[in-house]
Amino acid sequence: MVFAIVVTYNRKALLQECLAALGAQTRAPDRVIVVDNASTDGTADLVRDEHPEAELLAMRENQGGAGGFHEGLKAAHAAGAEWIWLMDDDTIPTPDALAQLLRAPAAMDGLPSPALLASKVVWTDGSLHPMNYPGFRRDDPELFVTSCERGVLPMRAATFVSLLVHRSAIDDHGLPLKHFFIWSDDIEYTARITRHRAGYLVPDSVVLHKTKTAYTAVTDTGGRFYYHVRNTVYMLRGGSWASEEKLSLAWFLLCTTTAYLRNNHFRRESRATVARGLRDGARPAPRIA
Repeated sequence: MVFAIVVTYNRKALLQECLAALGAQTRAPDRVIVVDNASTDGTADLVRDEHPEAELLAMRENQGGAGGFHEGLKAAHAAGAEWIWLMDDDTIPTPDALAQLLRAPAAMDGLPSPALLASKVVWTDGSLHPMNYPGFRRDDPELFVTSCERGVLPMRAATFVSLLVHRSAIDDHGLPLKHFFIWSDDIEYTARITRHRAGYLVPDSVVLHKTKTAYTAVTDTGGRFYYHVRNTVYMLRGGSWASEEKLSLAWFLLCTTTAYLRNNHFRRESRATVARGLRDGARPAPRIA
């Protein structure tokens, strides 16, 4: 049984498009759960009134993408889902996106069985969306070559924009961390799983990430960069990455922070954003039920 989980917040038009794309799948999900992060634009009424095929999980407060996916995965797992297909409301799957993901395990022929399967994520111009580049395994060349021969690519981390999660991954590694709120909660979670289990990108499964621009954490120059800094520090302190991988993660944080400050001309607000992220990332993580 496959459950689709769509996390949404105040984006009714995009949610409508996402749900229509789910309804047009050549292999439809068995159940669809919409996690509404306490929207104020009538999203809950829209789902109840216009989408009887979808179940509404209404959050009492906005807990960000991290909290929404945490609760969605928990609900689907408790209901007996074998595979759980995750996406935001601005994810528009092509008609065979789910079918291609589900087809992949049968073609692996001796590869480690997948706990995670991810789609190729493109922007509106057809190029790969820079916010959703997966991290690939580079420690096993033979696995990489064999996976390519099977039509998949071994991953180390991926985003929640069309990610298929097997229930055993939740059994073994738990749920996303709510206190991340937004950004890198998916990277931490998938890295936590693929440190012990296999995950693959399935290039034949394609989804559109329908953002206004092809942004990244660096080019989205508002205060949300705080979450990138804070959550990367959380990951440096956590156990999802090996010690040698954390060197690369620290270098990535240094490069992205430098680029962010340069893009913002080292203004006072941008320096304060980085400082707050470093400070809060070094503090004990809050416990959110």
